[in-house]
Amino acid sequence: MDSKLKNSSLHSPSSTGPSPDLSTTDITPAPFEGRFLGLDVGSKTIGMAVSDLLGITAQGLQTLRRKNKRTDFGWLEKVIREYQVREIVVGYPLRMSGLEGIQSEKMQLFAAELRKRFGLPVHLWDERLTSVEANRVLRESEMSIKRRGEVVDRLAAVLILQAFMEHRATSRSSLHCDDLFARAWRGDR
Repeated sequence: MDSKLKNSSLHSPSSTGPSPDLSTTDITPAPFEGRFLGLDVGSKTIGMAVSDLLGITAQGLQTLRRKNKRTDFGWLEKVIREYQVREIVVGYPLRMSGLEGIQSEKMQLFAAELRKRFGLPVHLWDERLTSVEANRVLRESEMSIKRRGEVVDRLAAVLILQAFMEHRATSRSSLHCDDLFARAWRGDR
């Protein structure tokens, strides 16, 4: 399984074998309809980003200051409704070695709670170095240290979501090319 993607539509949590062979199907994957919500979940804040309707670009939203589970999920419900979110992407904190740790387990539980409460697909996406990258970008922008602290979680959520969408677009494009090749090989029109 791709180390960046966990619990995607192509890799169910119970799937341990290879992905299904989609090259023999006569159906091109449907384009995404709705928005993605990207989350960079921390103990004190949740950085949030939302995609455009085409699932191409990510824009940062106001960072949520965590209070308690009920309040946090109430706020997320408002965002999901307001932006008509169809899928959620949660940053998945793996160790640099790629192994899961305590924080990874917490995000698995958080993702399960999101699925249960909102009935939406939730994807865990490798977030290694996104906070480092966010801080680097903000440092280069010559933003004040105080302001950087206010927006770093938002930018990390944007980076997580953007990386996920780019991977998904590349995968869909690859699947489409495989489908076209299979049709040409079989002589289909």
